[in-house]
Amino acid sequence: MITARLRAWAARGPGRVPARCAGRGPGAPLQPGPGPRPTSSRQRDGVRTIVLNDPKKRNALSLEMLKSLQNDIRHEADSKDLKVIIISAEGPVFSSGHDLKELTEERGRDYHTEVFQTCSEVMMLIRNHPVPVIAMVNGLATAAGCQLVASCDIAVASDKSSFATPGVNIGLFCSTPGVALGRAVPRKVALEMLFTGEPISAQEAVLHGLLSKVVPEEQLEEETMKIAKKIASVSRPVLSLGKAAFYKQMSQDLRAAYSLTSQVMVDNLALQDGQEGIKAFIQKRKPTWSQ
Repeated sequence: MITARLRAWAARGPGRVPARCAGRGPGAPLQPGPGPRPTSSRQRDGVRTIVLNDPKKRNALSLEMLKSLQNDIRHEADSKDLKVIIISAEGPVFSSGHDLKELTEERGRDYHTEVFQTCSEVMMLIRNHPVPVIAMVNGLATAAGCQLVASCDIAVASDKSSFATPGVNIGLFCSTPGVALGRAVPRKVALEMLFTGEPISAQEAVLHGLLSKVVPEEQLEEETMKIAKKIASVSRPVLSLGKAAFYKQMSQDLRAAYSLTSQVMVDNLALQDGQEGIKAFIQKRKPTWSQ
């Protein structure tokens, strides 16, 4: 079936989501470590909130931060209790990108390779994850921080937020951020950001497609949770199938895309929740989802 093929496609590559990890109950912190971690994570009512929690370092995506974020996203990815993930940050900077102290020549090429490979794995993990991932941005997101926003399925930001890929100004072109950015905004917008390093406002970012929505700062959490709760109220198997199919068809020509998605629609109808939703609509009642 096409459903099985889509799941296999979503699981390929270094960004794949592994088997379920040992977990804790809803509302409890996820995977606590022996010392302070640069991210924190809690889950309640199907919504997992992951917070970048190193504001003193402007939430730089150090190797430690990336691995911590990776673990929080992977945690019990296959659990029926998980419906949606929100990534947010403490402090006035969502993320300043990579920790430049880790990119000096003293660290060496192997370490640099690990940093960028791990970052790429995190971005692909978001794309391949079975549930939607939302970025909630309140402040500056630059370089790999901007890449993180662009990699999420949905992005909501406050009107005080701004976005930039300024690497060119310090002699390190934002090549990896350009992968996500170039797939989120028009090419000429992406290249202007990459070539000049100049920031764009939240209003410009939503105009160009980097963001889904811009709201006043005081409404940011409320609006993001409103979206998350709506997603959490629908069928997870249907969402997972639809997310995988959407990204798969985006890389195909029109004929192949319609061929793929036509089969996905048929497979969707074969799901228990596909039939439950149709029956509930006909019977004028709320559906009872399998998960």
